[in-house]
Amino acid sequence: MFGSINRGANAYAKVGVETGVFAASPHKLITMLFDGALMAMSMGKKYMAEGNIKQKGESITKAILIIDNGLRASLNKDVGGDMALNLDALYEYMSRRLFEANVSNNPEILTEIHGLLDGIRDAWQQIEPQVGASAQPAQPAFDARQSFAKA
Repeated sequence: MFGSINRGANAYAKVGVETGVFAASPHKLITMLFDGALMAMSMGKKYMAEGNIKQKGESITKAILIIDNGLRASLNKDVGGDMALNLDALYEYMSRRLFEANVSNNPEILTEIHGLLDGIRDAWQQIEPQVGASAQPAQPAFDARQSFAKA
């Protein structure tokens, strides 16, 4: 009985995410990548503490994929100059450290990388283009930064 309800809720959530992606500005899309990676790290730390190796591995792998295939891939090194090159090196470092955290089951590494990525996300939010005088940055429904501190 609950399986069909869960499937329906998951399908509804997926449509909501897809709609958000299609309607999002390029700036918001990058913010969504940050949020997704932060959430995946939070879940990885939670699963690590619970001893759920499979879910931990999947969550940390998801964070690595978001960083490599989303954030790193979106850098324009021709236009971004030194900043883009430095971010590329930092993202590469984060991916290596996340892999190490997964293999060694080390939550301190997750905390380190979460803090680094959260700092970059905050800086990114500071440069959000305003689309009018009353424009407010959208707040995510789930703040992975707060949940990480609780995990």
